[in-house]
Amino acid sequence: MQLVYAFDAYCGWSHGFSPTLHEVVSRHPELPVEVVSGGLFTGSRRVPIREFGYVQGANAQIAELTGVEFGAGYARLIADGSFVMDSEAAARGVAALRGVAPDRAAELSGALQRAFYVDGRSLSDPATYREVATAAGLDADAVTAAFDSPEAHKAAADDFRRCAELGVTGFPTLLAVSGDRAVPLARGHATADEVDRRLAALRTS
Repeated sequence: MQLVYAFDAYCGWSHGFSPTLHEVVSRHPELPVEVVSGGLFTGSRRVPIREFGYVQGANAQIAELTGVEFGAGYARLIADGSFVMDSEAAARGVAALRGVAPDRAAELSGALQRAFYVDGRSLSDPATYREVATAAGLDADAVTAAFDSPEAHKAAADDFRRCAELGVTGFPTLLAVSGDRAVPLARGHATADEVDRRLAALRTS
């Protein structure tokens, strides 16, 4: 059995789920974790953030429910409403980080979300990945070189397809996957204790 975490780095609810994911991973070192990016803001949804009028209200709800921070840097970045969230670029960044440190993908996904939602760094900017990689003690040159590589573009497309194949319809989704069977452990929001109970029930079923 392994855990599959389907998220979008530009999804506020995924940011809110980061502490739960961190706790679940720390409680279950025996379970490999696959991190897969979703394509929440691609195609016709790749528009200025002002087009999504619900964002600020949703973020307030997420912060209240989960305790995660939406920082001053993020507030400055989106203040005039012109910032465009591009999930394909974010997925390439996730792939670049994952390629250099596959065993730390869950940790790095959280670091990437903090870079955006706390520090206000664009996930379309290679410099963001250099900073995240450096802070994590990784080869920053390798990560930034990988960000715009053909391999990263392919990995992003593969991730979007993997989410569809797993039946993921919203982010974040945490799945327990064994063979061809994928069982949801969390969708949108859950505590680590709730995930643990579902995991225990799955193991005894």
